[in-house]
Amino acid sequence: MTPEKLFHDLLGLGQQWRVTRCEYSFDEGVRLWVEETEQLWSGESIAAGQAVRCYDHVCEELVWRHLNVFEHRCEIHCRLPRGQRATDGKVYRVTPPWEGLAKHFTQAFEAMALLLLRQMPVAAVARHVGETDTRLWRMLHAHVAQAWPKADWSGVVCVGCDELSAQKGHRYVSVFCDMLGKRVLFAAPGKDKSTWEVFVKALGEHNGHPRAITEVSIDMSPAYIAGVLENLGDQAVIVFDKFHVIAHANQAVDETRRTERTHVDKQGRELLKEARWILLKNPANHTPKQAARYAGLLKSNLASVKAHQMRLVLQEIYTIPDPSLARRKLRAWCRWVRWVAGKHLQPLFAAMVKTVGMIERHLEGVLAHWTHHTTNAFMEGLNSVFSAVKRKARGFRSTKNLIAMLYFTSGNLDIPATH
Repeated sequence: MTPEKLFHDLLGLGQQWRVTRCEYSFDEGVRLWVEETEQLWSGESIAAGQAVRCYDHVCEELVWRHLNVFEHRCEIHCRLPRGQRATDGKVYRVTPPWEGLAKHFTQAFEAMALLLLRQMPVAAVARHVGETDTRLWRMLHAHVAQAWPKADWSGVVCVGCDELSAQKGHRYVSVFCDMLGKRVLFAAPGKDKSTWEVFVKALGEHNGHPRAITEVSIDMSPAYIAGVLENLGDQAVIVFDKFHVIAHANQAVDETRRTERTHVDKQGRELLKEARWILLKNPANHTPKQAARYAGLLKSNLASVKAHQMRLVLQEIYTIPDPSLARRKLRAWCRWVRWVAGKHLQPLFAAMVKTVGMIERHLEGVLAHWTHHTTNAFMEGLNSVFSAVKRKARGFRSTKNLIAMLYFTSGNLDIPATH
């Protein structure tokens, strides 16, 4: 068997294409030259439903990167023919069976590269396969652009939305997820209420409907609340995510600690020194060294420790299964925090009182957690994954790239896509 016949069979070219020449050099690797046969036009005629003849060949020789051959770079070279339809006279470039969506790569190479991109940063994959990251991004965008419009959202009834940090300088992307299907649906730059308008438009384009959405899990952002109220129907119940409520309380603990360090004596400052993570962690997660420090903090009368205990009590309330009991306990917690703040030095507990005010203003949405049990756990996990990816890749060059990577890794799209 000649090398040309061997590569013809390996590429699965069939009867419409043939390998006319193959070369190998240490510097350039394996190069294959392919051209069409006369049988191509009978196949094109059947596909077009009318007679098609060869019009001419494109002027330049095109090159596609293929899978390596025994670790040596492999390329396919071809001057593609252009066909002309007999009935309407349309002239078009023939698409070869090996061509991927990005034009520079074969389908087999794209499938391999996409598999690597699910696990590695784009820059690392580019170094591994010997291509530029620009070409890989172009390939990724092509597959996402082909697959994302075909996604079916007709069964979406529970939506979560959260902002994702895209770049430095407070640039965010609002990410919308199917909380039941555990997939990213849509992402748009910004975190204002206009993002909900474009989401609802995209929802209609994917066989979904805003009236079908019965639950929305968000944080207490006024912009998100307004976006839900203005773009979804009254049937959409807003559930304020418990992770954001606890996060606000944790932030209040840290603010209390920072404020208290300016008010206490030298002994108090020594106790609070390097105590940030001890107070922000749950006691069960303390290291042995932190547990010893924590035992000493509990013996003190520091406001930071009291704020930390308030946060722990709030967490315990979320473990109560009964909605009515949880309502009573949450209201009692709010009164307790205000009473402690009034009894002690008010400025020290200002941040915790602010958290109480936030909960009281959005009480029904907070309590909806006990009846709907909807959380943004999937969203929080997604945030952690992309933070790790951005660190490895030294950030994304554009918001467009970040959104494409969101759809690719977490959108449950049918990728690799086809023509």
